[in-house]
Amino acid sequence: MSANVSNRHEESAVYVYQIPLRLWHWINALAVVVLVVTGYLIASPLSSVPGEASENFLMGYIRFTHFTAGYVLAIGFLFRIYWSIVGNALSREIFLPPVHRLDWWKGVLHEIRWYLFLTREPKTYLGHNPLATIAMHVMFVWGTVFMIVTGFALYGEGTGMGSWQYELFSAWVIPLFGQSQDVHTWHHLVMWYLVIFVIAHVYVAVREDIMSNQSVLSAMITGWRTFRKPGNPGAD
Repeated sequence: MSANVSNRHEESAVYVYQIPLRLWHWINALAVVVLVVTGYLIASPLSSVPGEASENFLMGYIRFTHFTAGYVLAIGFLFRIYWSIVGNALSREIFLPPVHRLDWWKGVLHEIRWYLFLTREPKTYLGHNPLATIAMHVMFVWGTVFMIVTGFALYGEGTGMGSWQYELFSAWVIPLFGQSQDVHTWHHLVMWYLVIFVIAHVYVAVREDIMSNQSVLSAMITGWRTFRKPGNPGAD
């Protein structure tokens, strides 16, 4: 840990996010953006395309881009699970939130009050704060699992019976929901669920960088989290 004095504030920095995790974060973020844009266009296709129909394959390219980004998301998620096992303790916190600890739930309540501007006393954490951890677990982890499963179920319809996508996903997911259109509907609805999560995620990260005593945005670029006041991370 290093320390220096700048602008009358004592600062300390701790290395929290390892390189593989940071690379996954930004690749995953790009994949999500591509999936949302192309997914919206698939659900609401362009009304017309200029030129002869035989010379255009725009929606085909959009679908291909969507499928490619879906594979990137799925493979990246498998890597993220692997890294939660071999990486440092902070790499697994979104998969295993300590819901059995009373003090952790007190931290969740404190963060709710902090985000609602009901307290002016931010707490500092090496990784995600308790509220961010539970939000990442419920909205991102399980939301991503849902999108991967339903996405491959829909994709398996095109690859057909006998393909691994159909056998692993379509064969049970579509009957579970009732019919293919129901899977389409839920896949599209959860897309908006993840859009809301991304908006909240970006807002909270920017807000923490400005209002709390720690860096958030730069930590996911450099790996180092800076604390702008004396004291141990996790304390008031």
